Amino acid sequence: MPRVSRLILVLGDQLDLKSAALEDFNAKDDAIWMAEVAGESTKVWSTKARIAMFITAMRHFRETLRGRGWRVVYHEMEAHADFASALRSSVDELNPKQLVMVHAGEWAVQREMEKVAAALKVPLEVREDRHFLCTTAEFAKHAEGRKQLRMEFFYREMRQKTGFLMEKGKPVGGQWNFDHDNRESFGKDGPGLRVPPRRFKPDAITQEVIAMVNERFAKYPGTLDDFDWPVTAEEARQALQDFIEHRLAEFGQYQDAMWTNEPWLYHSRLSAAMNLKLLDPREVISAAEKAWRDGKAPLTAVEGFIRQILGWREYVRGIYWRFMPDYLERNAMQAHEPLPEFYWTGETDMRCLRDAITQTLRYGYAHHIQRLMVTGLFALLFGVDPKRVHEWYLAVYVDAVEWVELPNTLGMSQYGDGGVMASKPYVASGKYIQRMSNYCAGCRFDPAQSTGPKACPFTTLYWDYLLQHEPKLRQNQRMSMQVRNLARLDEKQRAAIQKQAKELRATYSKAS
Repeated sequence: MPRVSRLILVLGDQLDLKSAALEDFNAKDDAIWMAEVAGESTKVWSTKARIAMFITAMRHFRETLRGRGWRVVYHEMEAHADFASALRSSVDELNPKQLVMVHAGEWAVQREMEKVAAALKVPLEVREDRHFLCTTAEFAKHAEGRKQLRMEFFYREMRQKTGFLMEKGKPVGGQWNFDHDNRESFGKDGPGLRVPPRRFKPDAITQEVIAMVNERFAKYPGTLDDFDWPVTAEEARQALQDFIEHRLAEFGQYQDAMWTNEPWLYHSRLSAAMNLKLLDPREVISAAEKAWRDGKAPLTAVEGFIRQILGWREYVRGIYWRFMPDYLERNAMQAHEPLPEFYWTGETDMRCLRDAITQTLRYGYAHHIQRLMVTGLFALLFGVDPKRVHEWYLAVYVDAVEWVELPNTLGMSQYGDGGVMASKPYVASGKYIQRMSNYCAGCRFDPAQSTGPKACPFTTLYWDYLLQHEPKLRQNQRMSMQVRNLARLDEKQRAAIQKQAKELRATYSKAS
């Protein structure tokens, strides 16, 4: 191949035609570099769905670029084990004068690219990722001088900065969020009638990827029998429109509800497309806001949905880049249990965990309350090392990119950062799951019992968690009511709970 002037590096979660890395692309002199590397699929034991999602989206993006007549240097899976090897090969062959990239979404990948560029003595220009509405520098300015970071204050700043859901400098509806109007359960009648998310039948490229993943990663968890994710920008926009038309109106009301064998409910299923940059968050937020202004969805639902993107999504990215790399090692509650083996199989007699994990392995998906208050809650109460929980979440979900997954898992779900992400540990007994789902119906455990043969493991471990960490939790005002409830337990009850919790850990602590 003839040499190139610049090699534009495009990673698997940067599939954005409006990327800053491509803004001055010169089709005559430059080339775009992309690489599927086995190391990204094997550093955590990724599910087949996650591997397939990244690779098929990358290959479709490659074809889009080539359709523009742009030169793409593309390394498929068999060629190289890691980014460094793939990039060295291309630099040796093409001898570029410069490398250009948008800032990576993972700290280790960014450092790897910088390290190999330095070793090859090729200048590397790193550009801001304009996909996001808040730069890392802007977040650092927001965080400067604050004793505590809280998403609500950041979210209000972002509303003011962007103008979304604002009128004359004030929040529409007279308030910043409508949490008290949202988050209902379905009740006895279940989710009711709704249109399920649009499915996207695998085309020839996706079918080829599915076959490759099934062969090369045959022993990896999960299945691709139901793979139907949007893997191009066009499909992602169709998925957005489908959500706006059919599920947004009830999203807020039922965003926290769960129901057996119902993976999608009223959720958007857009996070994977957004995190791979197939879909711009501005387009998503604008579409939701327009639905409210057009009278197609209530403000309560629209604000709740927009807050997840303009608030949480931007906030967790800011947290990630502000505190990495040491953030990955934080373990504020000194949790050291192994991850139970059933997280990789779904084979457990706890119905809620069986449903959420089986669904996760089948689709590569679970909605945020299944992640926070089922799989995450059990790991927190059980005392699993938060780094092990992080590795599982990064491995199993199609939307998992470290910048968004790590703070949500280690910080929000496991309280491993000691309060950076969340103001308190999100702990609850089995009665929360009973209230928000039908999982407990037909389960052999009783969420009202903490000891005995029918005791719900969530409830046993909840009280044991409070007992274990009582001195530390007493210092947190938001935990005061839960800690005060410990006074209802006499010494005999405390001992029985702790004994049963110890037995549960012995039963479930076989590591994966």
